[in-house]
Amino acid sequence: MENIKAELYNYCLSIIEGKLNTINSVFDSAQASANNETKSTAGDKHDTARAMAHLESEKNAKQLVEINKLKRVLPYLKDYKQSNKAELGSLVNTNTGNYYLSISLGKLTLHAKDYFLISAVTPIGKLLIGKSIGDSVSFNGKSIEILGIH
Repeated sequence: MENIKAELYNYCLSIIEGKLNTINSVFDSAQASANNETKSTAGDKHDTARAMAHLESEKNAKQLVEINKLKRVLPYLKDYKQSNKAELGSLVNTNTGNYYLSISLGKLTLHAKDYFLISAVTPIGKLLIGKSIGDSVSFNGKSIEILGIH
């Protein structure tokens, strides 16, 4: 089970690193474009392009803030200690699926098994946090029984 958790952690890490690389590339490209931009005789066109670049830069900055929030969670996943209760870093096996309490990245299939990578602040994550093997929670009218915590 520890190998699966390591694979899930590495998947989270690779997604975050990929998103950071993408955002940094976009920032670098936008900066290079802004540095090469010269005032032309078409002033309005230039001002519009500059405003659009500024809006794009703001959007990317917001994405960077969100990605960095996710990145700050990763050490808690790697340093996870085994517990009887579901907590950040737990892999919770239930009668309806396998939930890795980490960051919200959706469904991942590993070794022909589905895992749902969810944040502890998602609706189902909030229900699972603090629960033990044998506990049940109700989500969307369905009873979910905790079969294992790793």
